[in-house]
Amino acid sequence: MAENVLFPATLMPNDDWWQALWPDPMDILAKIGIVSGMTVIDLCCGSGYFTAPLACLSGPEGKVIAVDLDSNMLEKARLRVEQEEEARPVAPCVWVAADACKLDQVLAANTNVDYLVIANTFHGVPDQTALSAVVARLLKPGGTFTIINWHARARTETVVLGQARGPKDEMRMSPASVEAVVTVAGFTFVQTIELPPYHYAAVLQVA
Repeated sequence: MAENVLFPATLMPNDDWWQALWPDPMDILAKIGIVSGMTVIDLCCGSGYFTAPLACLSGPEGKVIAVDLDSNMLEKARLRVEQEEEARPVAPCVWVAADACKLDQVLAANTNVDYLVIANTFHGVPDQTALSAVVARLLKPGGTFTIINWHARARTETVVLGQARGPKDEMRMSPASVEAVVTVAGFTFVQTIELPPYHYAAVLQVA
C-alpha cells in the first residue's frame, strides 16, 4: 500500500482478520462516543471497516469524511457504505485521497468537525505531534480526537486467527505515551476506553 511509505506499520489485513478481531465494529464506535448527527473524520480509513458503521451511527443528519492516501482503499470503503445503505439510512460521505499530515490544507476551513478517529495507524506516524496539531485545526472547539491503538504488549501475545498480529513491539504505545505526544498539540486527555482483546481508545478533546 502507498500509505506504508509515510506510516510504516503492518500490511492491511483482510476482512476475515478484522471480523475475528472486532466482530461488532458498530459497538466499538458506540463505546467511543459516536452518536447521530455528528460530523466525523475517519482518518486513514483503509478499506472501510469502520467507515460503514460510522455512516450508520452518524445517520442522515450527520456526515462522514473518509480519508486515505490510497484511492483503491477509498473505493473499497465507498462500496462498503453503499452496501450498508441498501439496508438502512446512512450519513452522506465525502471521500478524500490525501496525506493525513496535510489534511487541514485539503479540507475547507468550515468543515465543523465534531469527531476524528484514527485506528491502528497512529503508532506508525513519523511525527505524531505534528499530525495531532493538524487534527486540532480540523476540529471545532470541544471536538474529540480518538486514537485506537494496540496495547503495548509483546506481538507474540496478540494473536488473531492463529498468527501474531499488529505492529512491532517497539512501535506500540501505552495510553500515557499517546497522551504525552498529543496534549502538547492543544488537546486535553479525557479517558482511556478498553477495546478487548488487544486494543484501547485514547480519547482527547481540543480546547
